[in-house]
Amino acid sequence: METAVRPVDMQAPETSSALLVRFPTALGLTDDGFYELCRLNRDLRIERTAGGELSIMAPAGGKSSDRNAEIAFQLRRWAKRDGTGRTFDSSGGFRLPNGAVRSPDASWIDNTRLATLTDDQSERFIPLCPDFVVELRSPSDGLAAVHDKMREYMENGARLGWLIDPPGRQVFVYRPDSPPERLEAPASVSADAVLPGFSLETEEIL
Repeated sequence: METAVRPVDMQAPETSSALLVRFPTALGLTDDGFYELCRLNRDLRIERTAGGELSIMAPAGGKSSDRNAEIAFQLRRWAKRDGTGRTFDSSGGFRLPNGAVRSPDASWIDNTRLATLTDDQSERFIPLCPDFVVELRSPSDGLAAVHDKMREYMENGARLGWLIDPPGRQVFVYRPDSPPERLEAPASVSADAVLPGFSLETEEIL
C-alpha cells in the first residue's frame, strides 16, 4: 500500500476525554505524594501536567488495549535484538524536565541515559523524557489534545514520536524542530533515524 504524506491541520477544536483535577497551590502535591496516589489507584491511569493538574483516565477499552499490546510487543522484540536501550509500556511514568509526569503508550530510552539513574530513581517515575514515544489515540480521545502531548514530548527532549490514530487510519510522525508529518494508512512506519532497524507493522493496529 502506497503511503501518502500530507501536512498536518492543527485547527480542529477537539478536547480530551480525560478528567482534569486542579489543586490549590497551597495544598501542593509533591513527587512522592503523586507517586503514592498513583500506586493506590492502579486501576486508573493518572498523569500530571506541567501546571500541576491531574489528568485521570479510565482503563483502555478492549480494542485499544489489543492495539497497544501489539505496539509494545513489536517494539520490545526489536529492542531485545538491538540491545542498546530499554522499552516501557503504558504503565510506565516519566517525570519530564517541565515537571509533568506522563505515561506514553510505548517508549524507549537509550541505555547510556538509564545508566545515570540511581536504583531508587529507576523504581519510581523515571526522571527522563524517553528518546522515543508512541501515543495511541482511542476513539474517545480528542486528536488535538494528543497532539499537544506529542509537542510536549518533543519540547522536553524526545528524539522521535509517533501519534497513531486508528479512527483516522493515520500516523503522525514527530521530530524535534520540525512540523509533524501525516502518513495516510501506512503499511509500516520506520524509526530508523533513532531506532535503527525498527519498523512498526500496522496491519493489526490501523
